[in-house]
Amino acid sequence: MTHSRIDEALADAVTTGAVSGVSAAAWSDRGNYLGAFGEATAGVAMEPDTLLRIFSMTKAVTAAAVMQLVERGQLDLDRPAGEYVPYLADVQVLAGFADDGSPLLRPPARPVTVRALLTHTSGFGYDFAEADLARYVSTLDPGPPNSQAGYEYPLLFDPGTRWSYGIGLDWAGRVVEAVSGQDLEAYFQEHLLGPLGMGDTSFQPSSPQHARLAVLSLRTPSGLEPLQNEEATDGTPYDMASGGGGLYSTVVDYLRFTRMILEGGELDGTRVLAEATVHDMERDHLGVLSAPGWTSTNPIFSEDVDLLPGQRAAWGLSFMINTEATAEGRSPGSLAWAGAANSYYWIDRTRRVTGVFATQILPFYDPQVLAASYAFERAVNDALG
Repeated sequence: MTHSRIDEALADAVTTGAVSGVSAAAWSDRGNYLGAFGEATAGVAMEPDTLLRIFSMTKAVTAAAVMQLVERGQLDLDRPAGEYVPYLADVQVLAGFADDGSPLLRPPARPVTVRALLTHTSGFGYDFAEADLARYVSTLDPGPPNSQAGYEYPLLFDPGTRWSYGIGLDWAGRVVEAVSGQDLEAYFQEHLLGPLGMGDTSFQPSSPQHARLAVLSLRTPSGLEPLQNEEATDGTPYDMASGGGGLYSTVVDYLRFTRMILEGGELDGTRVLAEATVHDMERDHLGVLSAPGWTSTNPIFSEDVDLLPGQRAAWGLSFMINTEATAEGRSPGSLAWAGAANSYYWIDRTRRVTGVFATQILPFYDPQVLAASYAFERAVNDALG
């Protein structure tokens, strides 16, 4: 089935210079869409199976793994996370800085729970979104790549008192490892990625997969500037997989994950989550809090972010939730999130439509790419929703 309006939305993003290349996929009861336009690297066309760094789209996969362990009775969302991972029992709150610039730390008023890790209410932040954390991190030795030391930040506030986008899902991945006895890659492959047929999704793509990796580009005043691709990492030892942002995938693969959520935990006859679990993941867990976004401390990595302007942004177990209908036609209560290189997805269980739009462009929340993603969503809703 051809969907010319969806094609036009993606092609326009390339011809206007909003993106150098884009791949996208969508599914509903009325049909499906798969397409790609522009270049993945110089002289190489973007394809639906182009490999992508999906960054924070990893978070929902980690949350699904956590919820599988909850279903099996191996994990309690409301238990202190420090019962599973010792660092989380000892973590301190950053209370400010002394006159000499040294950090002032104090114990938290209450423990960090696993639920708080999934909802960004734990107190953990990102240094690109929190000025105090950026100041703190600037004084640290980052430690070896892919090591736990790179995530051993203090909390920014007492757990449960506000929302801040951060590394909670990275620590949730560590909880999965502690409870399951498997490293995160092995757990994902056995319990989620393998059963869902997501053969191009992993923390360490093979050399043949890496050969399909799109180049990462940076938006500059003179246009998009390609950045050098990292080398293949298959088989490279690492201490801590990033459950908050470490996966590589394709739009084809990731659509299988969003379809599983859309279908209440099952895809093509394979169930990986109970329907009641998916219902719990998609409800608002913030109570009186909201998820406003952030002011960027690192404009190369992220623009300032205002989530869902004009309405309260809620948060489920790793998903952003719009509380009102959006201009693109997304129903209230839909699920969505994104990856740092301007990849976006949404899951609308009311209209029974889901879509994935992906580029490899920094900084996050680039206005041109964001507008292109919204144009894609509108076209999908018109054609398939």
